[in-house]
Amino acid sequence: MQQRTKQVVAITSIIVLMGFLLAQPIKGLVNEDKATASTATGPQVTLESVSQQAKEGLNPSIIQEISALEEKVQHAEGADKRTLLQQLATQWDDVNEKAPLGFIYQQLAELDGQFGDWLKAGDAYRAAYTNLQDTLAAGALNGYAINAYEKALALDSTSLDAKVGLGSAYVTGTANPMAGIALLREVVSVQPSHVGANKSLGLFSMQSRQFDLAIDRFNTVVSQQPDAESYFYLATSYENIGLNREAIAAFEKSRDLAADPTLTQFINRKIDELSK
Repeated sequence: MQQRTKQVVAITSIIVLMGFLLAQPIKGLVNEDKATASTATGPQVTLESVSQQAKEGLNPSIIQEISALEEKVQHAEGADKRTLLQQLATQWDDVNEKAPLGFIYQQLAELDGQFGDWLKAGDAYRAAYTNLQDTLAAGALNGYAINAYEKALALDSTSLDAKVGLGSAYVTGTANPMAGIALLREVVSVQPSHVGANKSLGLFSMQSRQFDLAIDRFNTVVSQQPDAESYFYLATSYENIGLNREAIAAFEKSRDLAADPTLTQFINRKIDELSK
């Protein structure tokens, strides 16, 4: 049930994210105001603030469980604290709340300095700000993501996943997007089929309206890891260059994989429009 809830949340956010992506190019996403936001507002975005916000709308029994764990963490040390933090991470992950999850993984990383925890922290922070409409909070979370990925790479400079995360965060949250693009291209030069790198490069190609390049990237992704989101982006890219038959086929794949009523309704309307 929890997995199904996470899937519905992720799928129904695709449409919103797609509109946001195509509304502005990379240059519009990466500007001085947003770049400074990550440092200027960082201290205001805390575990306490995101935890309080994330609890809004949750089942009271889940809120009680999370709050009880948070209280225990404050008084725990050593191995006991790590165990409690891992339990808390599971709770936040189960309800698909990525911002507090990022902070919890960061606390775990600060306890033992493990590469995996820094990587998970970066991934959670990045997932949290991806669809966030509050640009100040998004900038702060982007800054936390960059810090986490840099810590991860300090422990393992060869990690392709950490490079993808850092590169993507540079593009969306700093004044130097090309440094991020360079990191992503470095990853695909080492591993041309890397799913994360191709997906990020595909999204940035869409933002710069290079839909032919985006199609190549997303075809690479779905050939290895077919999912509703990637097929949706592939279909939208086909649509934007007038390849309606290909767009319809990709939209149908997205619809079938998602099996979500909201997305199905939207895609069926798109297919009707493209079939005329």
